[in-house]
Amino acid sequence: MKQTTKNILGIGAVVLLSAGVAGVTTYTMLKPENRDSLSFNEQFRQNPGARLAAYDAINAQPVDLTQAAENSLHAVVHIRPTQEAKTRTDLRNETIVTIDGDDAKDLDDAISLRRLKNGNYYLGVHIADVSYYVEEGSELDKEALARGTSIYLVDRVIPILPHKLSNGICSLNPHVDRFAISCFMEITPQGEVIDHDIVESVINSTERMTYNNVNKILAGDKKLQEEYSHVCDLFFLMKELAEILQKTREDRGAIDFDTNEAKVLVDEKGKPIDVVLRQRGESDRIIESFMLVANETVAKHFKWLDLPFIYRVHENPKVDKLRKFSTISRTLGYTIKGSLEDIHSKELSKIVEASKGTDEHVIISTLLLRCMAKARYDEQCLGHFGLADEYYTHFTSPIRRYPDLMVHRLIRTYLFKKKLDQETLFHFASIMQNVADQASSLERKAIDIEREVDDMKMAEYMEDHIGETFEGIVSSITNFGMFVELPNTIEGLIRMEDLVDDFYYFDDINLQLIGKRTGRRFKMSDKVKIKVSAASKREKTIDFQIVGMKSNKKKKKTVIINKRRDRKPKQKFKRKRR
Repeated sequence: MKQTTKNILGIGAVVLLSAGVAGVTTYTMLKPENRDSLSFNEQFRQNPGARLAAYDAINAQPVDLTQAAENSLHAVVHIRPTQEAKTRTDLRNETIVTIDGDDAKDLDDAISLRRLKNGNYYLGVHIADVSYYVEEGSELDKEALARGTSIYLVDRVIPILPHKLSNGICSLNPHVDRFAISCFMEITPQGEVIDHDIVESVINSTERMTYNNVNKILAGDKKLQEEYSHVCDLFFLMKELAEILQKTREDRGAIDFDTNEAKVLVDEKGKPIDVVLRQRGESDRIIESFMLVANETVAKHFKWLDLPFIYRVHENPKVDKLRKFSTISRTLGYTIKGSLEDIHSKELSKIVEASKGTDEHVIISTLLLRCMAKARYDEQCLGHFGLADEYYTHFTSPIRRYPDLMVHRLIRTYLFKKKLDQETLFHFASIMQNVADQASSLERKAIDIEREVDDMKMAEYMEDHIGETFEGIVSSITNFGMFVELPNTIEGLIRMEDLVDDFYYFDDINLQLIGKRTGRRFKMSDKVKIKVSAASKREKTIDFQIVGMKSNKKKKKTVIINKRRDRKPKQKFKRKRR
């Protein structure tokens, strides 16, 4: 990708995310009657007028938030951190590690773990204290709100915060003091959190570890075990606890899709050179388990306090979508038991687990994902269907997501500053749903941007492989053809008109293509050998055709309408001016 194109991509993404979100207006508070008899949240829900113009994105005056945010960095980075460390829980002598990808620079979570004398585990999840540096209503805060979430493209990250914060003073880099909000949890060998504590802390990360190296250590790499001998035992203890937590989630019915993720590798010019799979290893599952339990613990804490808060919710799938999934999964050999009107996630989880290790697993996982409601943010704690959890929020990534930053701000206000007066509570109640809705919308836009760029780069990669043959599986059936997914997750379309050995019709109930004369059927999970017939970076499309079937496409011909245009023009002599 040329540099100009790269710049356009980056600017375009920010513009798209910032559309309609120019600034923050004055918050308006209406005091309800009969306060004493109702909980705060009930009071507020009965007085929707308290939400007046919490975040008025339409009428707000546009300002250059990005530049304003950059201009405010000096004070935040160089002036604010003074004597604060003396008032925090000092964890600088504790063994604390970060585990991230090889190229990660915004390290927002770190882990400590030890076994207690009673046999329980004492887990510490330490999250970068972004809310200490980004105050509510500041230019930095407005810009972060306008962006909503960091966008991860193939060759860069468009962050919600300037790099001096996200990669600098907020990042939990090793061997330097960093401010954090720490969630400590005492967990039984059965995976139950029986006690917890949330505190302001100062940490000094012992090691900056990568998923790859931790995976190798756990797999028995002697060289790495020797190099990291001072923290090696910690990783095995982490694995032990993570397996317990994973078993706990499985028992309650959490759905683990465990699908492969693809990564597009590009050269220094942005040109794609390979598409590789990134499979989750032991260390990935460890960090995932610890982040999940921390998010659950924080959500439960504030749900029971009944204070204005922001939650991550995932509602039950729609019945009509489940019916379609049930029909298709039955053709693949998997049957849903029980009523679809009141289905439990555990029943769907059984199907996913049963399909693991089979050719149908990717299809089953993909179809089920399409059935699911989109996870979103909300001021009400409505539960998380996919995790089979009554309480859930996003607490662990404040560098990358605005809702996490908001959660940290609420923790700071309620727990650390002890500000629980009616004015404070009404202030947060008045803005919470607006923040939740805006964050949900921006998240969806960011996902669309990331997918679009991935599709474009995959198409560009396949432009160099036109005419080559591959084996893939049928991943989707439509009335205009079928999509085939290659082992590296690249997906291409076999158009209906290119199935020339018969006339095929679309069975929309069982999602099959059936030959009228031969009875030949194409269904999802079928293995097919394909040839790449076309690819377009501009259109973000890839076309396949079945090996052995001649394409029905007519070759384009160039017709010269006026041959005189191709002739060399006669020279004209101009008279010299005198």
